[in-house]
Amino acid sequence: MEGLAPVAKGTPAFAAPDSAVEVDRAIVAALDIAFQRAVKNNDADAMDAILHDQYFLVLGDGRVVTREELLDAARNRQNIYEIQDEDSGTQTVRVWGDTAVVTARLWIRGTRAGMPFERRLWFGDTYVRTADGWKYAFAQASLPLPAEL
Repeated sequence: MEGLAPVAKGTPAFAAPDSAVEVDRAIVAALDIAFQRAVKNNDADAMDAILHDQYFLVLGDGRVVTREELLDAARNRQNIYEIQDEDSGTQTVRVWGDTAVVTARLWIRGTRAGMPFERRLWFGDTYVRTADGWKYAFAQASLPLPAEL
């Protein structure tokens, strides 16, 4: 392709110095933890600051939750969370240039319309680097995991 500088075989064209990738990884990891805390506290303002304008979530059954639906659920305190935390040691952050993906297992316990719920699930969260910093653009959540024996 014209205009592209040759890159050594096996070296990604978008490779950043390891230290820069580690900084990005730490920023995104902290953002994802902050987002989970904001959801737990129904803090729509904090969620809004982290979410990309075009954010959406795909649930394990295929339903899609838009950015506004997610923020409205927080504003209306649709769920009251006792626990909404990543299980310790399960978070992995991978960074490729201006895109980062977080995977982790999430433990959720609370009430919705007075009915209790509890489940664990795996999720994948995609962050993109923007002029305003890293923004949370896409999420996919698994179906609830079987109860541990």
